[in-house]
Amino acid sequence: MPADLLAALAYQESHWDPQAVSPTGVRGIMMLTQNTAESLGVNNRLNPATAIDGGARYLADRHQRLPDTLPEPDRTYLALASYNIGRGHVLDARKLARELGKDPDSWEDMKEVLPLKADKRYYPQTRYGYARGYEPVHYVQRIRNYQDVINAAIEWLPLENN
Repeated sequence: MPADLLAALAYQESHWDPQAVSPTGVRGIMMLTQNTAESLGVNNRLNPATAIDGGARYLADRHQRLPDTLPEPDRTYLALASYNIGRGHVLDARKLARELGKDPDSWEDMKEVLPLKADKRYYPQTRYGYARGYEPVHYVQRIRNYQDVINAAIEWLPLENN
């Protein structure tokens, strides 16, 4: 996973605070759940090095589990949504997109479909049920914005004269 993407993800998750703790029990700079951390072999979620490594591997797993036919950058955006809301909810939304005549491989279409996971007209018929589907849409947009800021800052840095 690209460093600028991981930096933007970590900023979104914790504002780069390695000691961050949420009310729901996710912790560390990458805000990993206990179960996710254990599955990745991360023994201390508050250790930035191991948490970033675990978060990077988790995002890479979310990315790899999507269909190979999914184009970039849509694949990365859906992987980020999966990091945020869970793979099952993203799969539900992809199925719902097909049923609604939308393209499940298009982030533009999925931005419209994911919020339906919070709509009583749609979520009862999905496998994983209710989810705050608007959250991953905002989440991905914020990460994209942070990534733009990080890249602009990197471009601004003067090159070292060697």
